[in-house]
Amino acid sequence: MKKAHLTETRFSNLELSDSIIKSLKEAGFINCTPIQDKSLPLALRDKDVAGQAQTGTGKTASFLLATFQRLINDESEQIKNPRALILAPTRELAIQIHKDALVLGKYLNLKFALIYGGTDYQKQLDKLKTNVDIIIGTPGRIIDFYKQGAFTLENIQVTVMDEADRMFDLGFIKDIRFLLRRMPPPEKRLNLLFSATLSYKVTELAYEHMNNPVLIRIESEEVTSKAINQIAYCPANDQKIPLLLGLLKYHQPQRSIVFVNTKRCAERLDDYLEANGYKVAMLSGDVPQEKRQRLLNDFQENRVTLLIATDVAARGLHIPDVSHVFNYDLPQDVEDYVHRIGRTARFGASGEAISFICEEYAYSMPDIEDYIGEKVPVTSITPELLVEEVVKPQRKEPRERVVPHDKRAPQRPRQDRKPREFKPKSAEAAPSSAPENPPLPETP
Repeated sequence: MKKAHLTETRFSNLELSDSIIKSLKEAGFINCTPIQDKSLPLALRDKDVAGQAQTGTGKTASFLLATFQRLINDESEQIKNPRALILAPTRELAIQIHKDALVLGKYLNLKFALIYGGTDYQKQLDKLKTNVDIIIGTPGRIIDFYKQGAFTLENIQVTVMDEADRMFDLGFIKDIRFLLRRMPPPEKRLNLLFSATLSYKVTELAYEHMNNPVLIRIESEEVTSKAINQIAYCPANDQKIPLLLGLLKYHQPQRSIVFVNTKRCAERLDDYLEANGYKVAMLSGDVPQEKRQRLLNDFQENRVTLLIATDVAARGLHIPDVSHVFNYDLPQDVEDYVHRIGRTARFGASGEAISFICEEYAYSMPDIEDYIGEKVPVTSITPELLVEEVVKPQRKEPRERVVPHDKRAPQRPRQDRKPREFKPKSAEAAPSSAPENPPLPETP
């Protein structure tokens, strides 16, 4: 394993409490990454920060440590309502932030509430009604509880927006603004925004709802993990499955993610891999939340070592020891390529990113290379990489999407449906008085 790209700045030299330093040491964090080195000294002095850095480079620790320190600095009076709000675009990312918060805040007297949609409604609501310090969650469910009066935003001292570019992609910006406008003004709180990209829209959001933030950009050449070995193959469409099976056999990955663009492709690939002896988990956008968490836990605990995923899993998941990422389909959004391959080589661990430049998505590669500023080497497909005998899956019934009863459209009782009556618009349009079926002429 290669060492993570770290700076010479040590956490112990920053203005962090002894309790935080103790938890950092136990977690094995001694030196800062570049984004931590540049953002933490500012945030610890109550300066707003909008930070851009590649996924997997320590953004989460940056905003958690700054949030913790701000809250423990101001414990003069007991406040019954949350004092910090951390917003994430996806439930998976919210869950991961909460896990990291429990580790880094191990020795602090802070209470967390994890809030996201899809499950545990009453449990989360009950948690919010206790004296929590920090809410971590997704905007929709948080707004739902806020409108019920489960908590107030009047005492918020720290606001964090993580993966802000993804917030725009998923249409959450109206929700974000709804929450921000109900907090104390920006100058009365610490505002931290982190994102893999600081687009024009994200920067505009920062200046609108933050207090003169310092923009920090960690350039891609600083943080693109050179431990990721990027390669590509150019298979015909009918070679993609034999090639993937051959590469899995050749590389014997410790833990791998195969990214596809559509649910339909994920299901087809799932069937083929299982038919050829692989135990697979499949993650797509419409997988119910409880099942999704069970699949991710199985993957993290090595009960399943191969995950097929659409881009719902591309951001925010910190799953250790993913040795290989396969772009079975090249992403159509160049930024998604960066987020996908960022699932391997986390914090500098080595990894492989293997992409298929197939007939359908080949047009994406030039844009990807322009965006990352480098060429992805193309490797020729040798016969030994193609599995000759691919076991075809048995024909299955089409997978049916389960729609909850409460979301199904109501059906009108059949007896209530009246036949449509034809009414001519004018006398000219009226049917003639000629008989409907005129008699046939007599044969002589």
